[in-house]
Amino acid sequence: MSQTTTQQPSTTPFVLDEAGIRSLPKALLHDHLDGGVRPSTVLEIADEIGHEFPVSGADRTVEGLAAWFRDSADSGSLVRYLETFEHTVAVMQSADALRRVARESVLDLAADGVVYAESRYAPEQHLEGGLRLEEVVEAVNAGFREGEAEAAAAGTPIRIRALLTAMRHAAKSREIAELAVRYRDQGVGGFDIAGAEAGYPPSRHLDAFEYLARENAHFTIHAGEAFGLPSIWEALQWCGADRLGHGVRIGDDIELVGAGRSGTTVTDDPGLANRLAAEDPSALRLGRLASYVRDTRVPLEMCPHSNVQTGAAPSIAEHPITALAKLRYRVTLNTDNRLMSDTSMTKEMHALVDQAGWDLDDLRWVTVNAMKSAFLPFDERLELIEGTIKPAYAAAAGQG
Repeated sequence: MSQTTTQQPSTTPFVLDEAGIRSLPKALLHDHLDGGVRPSTVLEIADEIGHEFPVSGADRTVEGLAAWFRDSADSGSLVRYLETFEHTVAVMQSADALRRVARESVLDLAADGVVYAESRYAPEQHLEGGLRLEEVVEAVNAGFREGEAEAAAAGTPIRIRALLTAMRHAAKSREIAELAVRYRDQGVGGFDIAGAEAGYPPSRHLDAFEYLARENAHFTIHAGEAFGLPSIWEALQWCGADRLGHGVRIGDDIELVGAGRSGTTVTDDPGLANRLAAEDPSALRLGRLASYVRDTRVPLEMCPHSNVQTGAAPSIAEHPITALAKLRYRVTLNTDNRLMSDTSMTKEMHALVDQAGWDLDDLRWVTVNAMKSAFLPFDERLELIEGTIKPAYAAAAGQG
């Protein structure tokens, strides 16, 4: 399925505002299906099934519900952030609901200029209505295919693949891994584990990862978000992860040796790290693990707005993504949970432009990084990079 686009000459200067950024093609690797449900859909299905929310009366509106999700997630705590998912998962317990949410998610991403996305969800969390794991996957897949067809008909083609997630505090990881392999020729791109990191190391699920490796299957692991270097080390060296979900705490292993700050890490002072990385990268000294991650081009699925909400970064301007990009890590830019963070790929990009000094070349670079790192066959990745992404950014640069 070709997504090659023909760029038409334009005399209008390209501006890196939200409208200009929305027109650029984007690739998204880290987006949770249950974290991107439309507030109107949550409210409508909740009313149908009688699900109660902590909002009522005049606040029980689409706008009020969206604000509740955003404010609840904006707590600085990963644990509280994750609690908001109880309510989106509650309205995703039937095949029809799953299919609808999946379809709408594709349409929302396509309207935002996303041309490739990987959407992750945990099948084990959608069984309360009596569905089997296979029925969950098939319902979501059906919604994704419907969304792709509608988006293509609307002139905004998108390719989407599912990642099946196991919850790290539960005991279904091997079963979910087998499910991912069973459906990998039907739109499932790989496997993931998610949930609170502290106390639930990825090595608890070693059996699932060893199985996936034997099956030549792709997998990513949430690591280095709320927990530090041991989480990243285990994900890579014990479990063999292809990518790191977030990975922001790799900054713990990068020391600032300039500006009289020896002994301080990127995590301790990311604002200074961003400045030093731009002015003199030699002022930052990589530790063994940080060097390994960069040398082996391990993709980092970074999610700035979400990281600020959960306390993994102090602000967009001081997010370590900027220093890591300057140090040429395989950085990718992602949304994580569009509902909880009130975000989109356009908003993530614009925030980095507006608050961290990113430019068009930076946006092109992270987009190509994401496509290089996608759980998609090489020729299909190359087609999107060469046929869609690079021509569009070149055209935008030519208008600048």
